[in-house]
Amino acid sequence: MKSAVETLGPTRARITVEVPFEELKPSLDAAYKSIAQQINVPGFRKGKVPPAVIDRQVGRGPVLDQAINEALPGFYVQALQENDLQPLTQPEIDVTKLEDNDTFAFTAEVDVRPDIEVPSYEGIEVRVDDVKVADEDVDEQVEALRERFATLREVDRVAQDGDVVTLDLRATNDGEAIEGGEISGYSYKVGSGDMLPGIDDAIRGLAAGQDADFTSQLVGGDLAGQDVDVNVVVSAVKEQDLPELDDDFAQTASEFDTVAELREDLRTRLERSRRLEQAAAARDAVLEKLLEAAVVPLPDALVEQEITARRQDVEQQLMYAGMTLQAYLDDEKKTVDEFEADLEKQVRDGMVAQFLLDEIAKAEELGVDQGELTQHLVQRAQQSGQNPDEFVKHMVEHNHIPEMVGEVVRGKALALIVEGATVRDESGDVVDLKNLQPDGSLAETGAETGAEPGPETGPETGPEAGTGESAESSADEPAGDGSEDNAEESTGA
Repeated sequence: MKSAVETLGPTRARITVEVPFEELKPSLDAAYKSIAQQINVPGFRKGKVPPAVIDRQVGRGPVLDQAINEALPGFYVQALQENDLQPLTQPEIDVTKLEDNDTFAFTAEVDVRPDIEVPSYEGIEVRVDDVKVADEDVDEQVEALRERFATLREVDRVAQDGDVVTLDLRATNDGEAIEGGEISGYSYKVGSGDMLPGIDDAIRGLAAGQDADFTSQLVGGDLAGQDVDVNVVVSAVKEQDLPELDDDFAQTASEFDTVAELREDLRTRLERSRRLEQAAAARDAVLEKLLEAAVVPLPDALVEQEITARRQDVEQQLMYAGMTLQAYLDDEKKTVDEFEADLEKQVRDGMVAQFLLDEIAKAEELGVDQGELTQHLVQRAQQSGQNPDEFVKHMVEHNHIPEMVGEVVRGKALALIVEGATVRDESGDVVDLKNLQPDGSLAETGAETGAEPGPETGPETGPEAGTGESAESSADEPAGDGSEDNAEESTGA
């Protein structure tokens, strides 16, 4: 087999392949065998019909078509390997020459991974917010803990913020009851804002046995996002009795003996959490600097494909939440054009990040051992709420292990860049990321952190990252993995 490559653009190539006919023999033999199993010819047992008879009964053309469809994907993949091309989309294949017992030739046009000049990633400098925990932050945590241990006492007065009311609710549209728009005996904390818009204003000032009407928008169903009429009836008003904030409470609510010890522990937890947030911000800022310095051409078809997939994923998630895209945009105070622009930027940044980090990982000769891969798979399973064993089985069955390896390698490449960057907080102090532990604490200088570099490389989009989906939906790989199935589907032979 001979192959040659013509560059059509920074991300587009045409491969020309010529195959001597003798290399088609295994596929021709397989085609004759397959057809022999499908036809009945008097005087021959099924499956034992000679090729010459098949040529007379069926014709040589169908045999050649079947043989080419079977062999072409393998020749395509071989041509990719010979020319060191990495496809990003399904190929457009055209059989250009087919002379029986002589030559078979075809061309394949495909979007390929571009040649990238990686910008310098040494000495990157970024700024992140300070890690600050104010007394008010600790107070908020303490109050939340007290509320967990609060008791409810029914009171004979009107409802106010902080009370827990028992209510019945009925939504109607033009006087007709809405299916699924009724609830009864529901406990709701006034002022929490986690129910229908407008319900807090309607409930405030109502005593047990009183009701109010208001206009709101349902979050699900056929009328989601539309104005409907709502009647709410309060059947009970209960006041929260918070426990005294003393040492007895500290011993009941925690493992600490005093309130001072409890507050100090809460402060430490907040500091660790914000230190992790600071590290994530540093990672994102370093990656953003790298993206700003890079010039990476992207195939328009692949970008549009990823945008479409991401848009559908967002719409599906909103549908599950009982919300329309327009309602979501209204809540976010965004226009459709702003949403689309943000979506395209996320997709493009994600693709460029993937390409750059892959090149850096290759240059730095970064690899993945079994322990790192296992840890990453467990983390991904936990993030998606799946059983780790089932998640791993799914990844293996759908050939996603190479994708998982790629995520780990890119995470290590990004961690390497971040480690070499200078990260300062707004106070001008250098942020210690090297000794950051997975729980947000800091190891002693020079100690092993034991932390696995995070796999995140910016927006979860790109030619190998799927569509930002859950683990289950990530089984649907984007087009362009260079597989034989893609090549076969594109031939039309």
